[in-house]
Amino acid sequence: MGCAREYGREALLSPLTEVLTVPRDLDLGDRARALEQLKVHPATNSQMVSLVRDILPEREAGLLVGSRQWPLLAARMQNIRESDSTHTVAQHLNRLTADTSWKQATGTALVGRLVDATLHALTTPLTARPAPASRLWVSPMAARSRSTTPPPQPPARRPRLKPRSADEAR
Repeated sequence: MGCAREYGREALLSPLTEVLTVPRDLDLGDRARALEQLKVHPATNSQMVSLVRDILPEREAGLLVGSRQWPLLAARMQNIRESDSTHTVAQHLNRLTADTSWKQATGTALVGRLVDATLHALTTPLTARPAPASRLWVSPMAARSRSTTPPPQPPARRPRLKPRSADEAR
């Protein structure tokens, strides 16, 4: 079985799929098919992409929309839009500008953090106060510099043996 299918099965058990109707054969490796399987209308998907691009910087918007998990986020946004309005989806997404947990990551970690922050923004009721960043980024060097744990001690040295002279070696 292909990697895309296996990834799709893993997604079925993730927080991304809670309260969504997800087909058992979801294929996140094929975006068009995944959007179709999740019953996300093409016009709605385009509208959600535009909303994300209006809210996030261009690079981060591209990474989020280009992520494998985008169809699941788009389905969630479509559900919010159908039950409330597009304005409500925008209000949820605007929380991404306040939650800075994703801004310190790079590469593939940035995509994961963007997806997590977007999911958090979409699933937290608008009446709830914004939670502090779910994952604060701390520089490992800064953490070590302020650590109360003493630094590791070098291994104890064994006493040095005097080198044997040529006479003693015989």
